[in-house]
Amino acid sequence: MILTSNSLRAIGIIPARYDSTRFPGKPLALINGISMIQRVYEQAKKCTGLVKVYVATDDVRIEDHVNAFGGNVIMTSHSHRTGTERVSEVVEKLQLHDPGHSWDVVINIQGDEPYIDPAQIDALIACFRDKDVQIATLIHQINSLEELIDPNVIKVIIDKTNRALCFSRAALPFMRGAEIKDWLRHHIYFKHIGLYAYRPQVLEIISRLKPSPIEIAESLEQMRWIENGFFIHTDLTNTDSISVDTPEDLLKLTNIS
Repeated sequence: MILTSNSLRAIGIIPARYDSTRFPGKPLALINGISMIQRVYEQAKKCTGLVKVYVATDDVRIEDHVNAFGGNVIMTSHSHRTGTERVSEVVEKLQLHDPGHSWDVVINIQGDEPYIDPAQIDALIACFRDKDVQIATLIHQINSLEELIDPNVIKVIIDKTNRALCFSRAALPFMRGAEIKDWLRHHIYFKHIGLYAYRPQVLEIISRLKPSPIEIAESLEQMRWIENGFFIHTDLTNTDSISVDTPEDLLKLTNIS
């Protein structure tokens, strides 16, 4: 059974924490006079496939700011360990407030990618035309040695059906018999683009799973899902992402309007 695109109802949720080890207050950081979270929100609103966009936060400063620019915002618990848990709480609250709320797809939109391409969100939604897709995310081909060896760039190995086999901070697969500077000549490597999409019933289950061994070792939440038997479908995008993890990363965006 293949669903048509018109039959898919999708909601976008942007988790936004104020406290961050590397960059406290990151959602409110200004990029050419406009906050990070407002830029993400406005880009997400351009996506034609989303029926609604919300910011999910645990901090009143972010709540007040989103309300000030006219966005939708929902306060969530301080105890969440991951953005997935925060997104799940928003879905639960919306359904409690109005049991008529119903979506086919929930999109977890990273709050630190201020120039996210709305077409990437549409591409993720389209993955769920296939009824067998449980979770979906995006990948992009790695074209530089710098990215390949950077532990902050998450590498992905996929199978022939585009399901993710493994996510790692290491350069995988290991290219035996070749120096690492030559690996990109011998194999196509992919990096993970931090967008996730879930079926609501799958989101409810995975948000309650306990941390898993590989997840703990790599500090990568998506490995928890794979270790528990869930499938992550990947879709190749030609558009790279610009994420902001540190104040230094913000300087890279100075010349982007």
